[in-house]
Amino acid sequence: MAGTAVITGGEGGLARAIAVALGAAGYDVLSPGRGELDVCDAEAVAAYFGKLEGIDLLVNNAGVARHELMVKMEDAVWEEVVATNLRGAFLCSRAAVKLMARARRGHILNIGSYTGTYGAVGQANYAAAKSGLIGLTKSVALEMGKRGVRANVILPGFLETKMTAHLSEAQWAEIMEGHALDRLNTVEDVATFVVAVDGMEAVSGQVFQLDSRVGRQW
Repeated sequence: MAGTAVITGGEGGLARAIAVALGAAGYDVLSPGRGELDVCDAEAVAAYFGKLEGIDLLVNNAGVARHELMVKMEDAVWEEVVATNLRGAFLCSRAAVKLMARARRGHILNIGSYTGTYGAVGQANYAAAKSGLIGLTKSVALEMGKRGVRANVILPGFLETKMTAHLSEAQWAEIMEGHALDRLNTVEDVATFVVAVDGMEAVSGQVFQLDSRVGRQW
């Protein structure tokens, strides 16, 4: 395994862990933060990927969450979350597949969420975006498979990152009640899986849930 990998949202804890794992697997890793690559800006995305000679793996990791009940949610809050989590993944994927199709190989790996399959109170924007990401992934897999390009989704589950730093001990206890194994993955666990599934060249269009929730929101 070797080549060039791009991880969006590169300043987050999960992105950093994935970068380390992919680097150890032989990739030249580019892990731009928002200051270097704003995935919501179509011109910035085109310019960033336009400078690359090729790309073998794109990890669409950039994401934000802004929780609010739907009846109280302002348009700007909806649009920010959908633009980052879904439109950003689309813009980056569109740019990447052009390079991948030319080389007749490549892999797009989207970081999704369990919320995208089951919904969650106060997360209509986030759930809609992550659900759309699953549909986008499957469509890319179907459209680009004949050109050797794969697309998959990983649902990492709850991780101790900046995105979950606001949760209280009581909320963490409630979350743990919904996990059959009574434990969570680390960012390093998820990074290990990223490397593993990237090496499985016959796998595409799949959704991988990495925790032990079984058909439950929590």
